[in-house]
Amino acid sequence: MMKVNLKKQIVPILFLITAMMCQSLTGYSQARKAPVKKTVTAKKIIKKPVVKKAPGKISQPVRIKIITDSGTMIVKLYDSTPLHRDNFVKLVKEGFYDSLLFHRVIPQFMIQGGDPGSKHAEAGSLLGAGGDELGRIPAEFRKTLFHKKGALAAARDQNPEKASSACQFYIVVGKTYTDEQLKMMQEQRGIYFSPAQIQTYKTVGGTPFLDQDYTVFGEVEKGLDVIEKIANAARDENNRPLTDIRMHMEIIPAAKK
Repeated sequence: MMKVNLKKQIVPILFLITAMMCQSLTGYSQARKAPVKKTVTAKKIIKKPVVKKAPGKISQPVRIKIITDSGTMIVKLYDSTPLHRDNFVKLVKEGFYDSLLFHRVIPQFMIQGGDPGSKHAEAGSLLGAGGDELGRIPAEFRKTLFHKKGALAAARDQNPEKASSACQFYIVVGKTYTDEQLKMMQEQRGIYFSPAQIQTYKTVGGTPFLDQDYTVFGEVEKGLDVIEKIANAARDENNRPLTDIRMHMEIIPAAKK
């Protein structure tokens, strides 16, 4: 990523960042559609959690193991975003994500997957259009959940409600930011970064310009190095890895107490 003079070019780079975001996270609805084999019952809008907790039962956070050709990640799903959590768990249990590709990867930004059309896609074909038949999930923005490195979030198209794709997701790679850059983002977008968030973006990194625009519903607890490896894979002009990177997901059983 190019280095810029912040005092002279901070506003132009924010527009550039926004353009990159739209291309990478909302562009899946504009890509050429590949034949999709339906594996899940189609739904218009998911209004209720798919799974209901037993009354009075305190459960542990759901954790998912994502096994890829580049290594394994452990992801924790947030209980404060139950619609996204329960939908993701449902798809994992059905084996929906097994053999799908990470079809779009961008260093210092994110890795994206979950397009059902990627399972049998030919080499070099444009991906990112699949999943519309599953409907959308209402946005679940939480001020305490933000796009730090390793954040798991839902992709979406340009719908006015900012509702999420029911299957496509991305994991943040990101980069670190300065106080001046973060201050400018807050002023430009009218959002607030807490002191803890600012410290994280300055030290760990992330993609703060996506906050409160895409739903964050989990985070990688183990395997941040795997994210970097996938993001830096050789790729074509559409940011699809030249060598397929497939995934397999499993729910990790809760530890017994």
